[in-house]
Amino acid sequence: MARFPEGAVTDQRFDVNLSILFTELPLLERPAAAAAAGFTAVELWWPWTETPTPPQTELDALRTALDSAGTRLVGLNFYAGQLPGPDRGALSVPGTESDRFRANIDVAADFAASVGCTALNALYGNRVEGVDPRAQDDLALENLALAARAADRVGALLLIEALNQPESPRYPLVSAPAVVEVVDRVNAATGLGNAAFLLDLYHLSMNGEDLHQVIDAYADKTGHVQLADNPGRGAPGTGGLDFADLLGRLRKAGYDGWVGLEYKPGDRPSAESFGWLPADSRAAR
Repeated sequence: MARFPEGAVTDQRFDVNLSILFTELPLLERPAAAAAAGFTAVELWWPWTETPTPPQTELDALRTALDSAGTRLVGLNFYAGQLPGPDRGALSVPGTESDRFRANIDVAADFAASVGCTALNALYGNRVEGVDPRAQDDLALENLALAARAADRVGALLLIEALNQPESPRYPLVSAPAVVEVVDRVNAATGLGNAAFLLDLYHLSMNGEDLHQVIDAYADKTGHVQLADNPGRGAPGTGGLDFADLLGRLRKAGYDGWVGLEYKPGDRPSAESFGWLPADSRAAR
């Protein structure tokens, strides 16, 4: 597996997404596993895919697992249905799913506040057959504004991201400009300015976007970065993306936030998938 050139990533802040890495372990064991691999920061998709409002005991257990491992949660998804899976978001889906998203807003925001998490990610939601896309967009803006206000209440950003067309053909935000347009609409609607672009290098590359151009155009609107190699969504070095170049360009463009490792470990334990990243670059500084 390819390694970054010496010094190429020492000024980045990396976290591990525990919803795609260390999934060979139960949820409550993953923070300790990430810590054992040298990481001090983690992120999560909403862990309770069946419910937006889990029992308080389960929220408390996750908080304890994070604290005991000495890991900080730096990013959390709002409820988004089944992930991984076909649902791809809930907030623009009329009826039960939108209601579930709204029920989750304060639960997720309060949990984020309790663990010092400052970024909440809201997946937009698939297009629904037979429903006017404009009606879905209106519902999305209404729900995103609610989420932005809840995030602001706890001192967090609201993140919005593009997915990729091949894997999520009914998801409408499949380009950086499409997401940034929604980010701008949310900020205009709330006046808070806390909605930001989640720049996922894997999804954008799958959509065929010029990643250099995206970084140069939108680094100032970016609140979080995620990475996986393309093709395959594996670790850096398993595909064709030049992450030393891309992360260096992000830094040069002024981005100094978190870079989430959101890749599949392949046919090996997750702890063996970090050979590309020097050990002294894993702990947040």
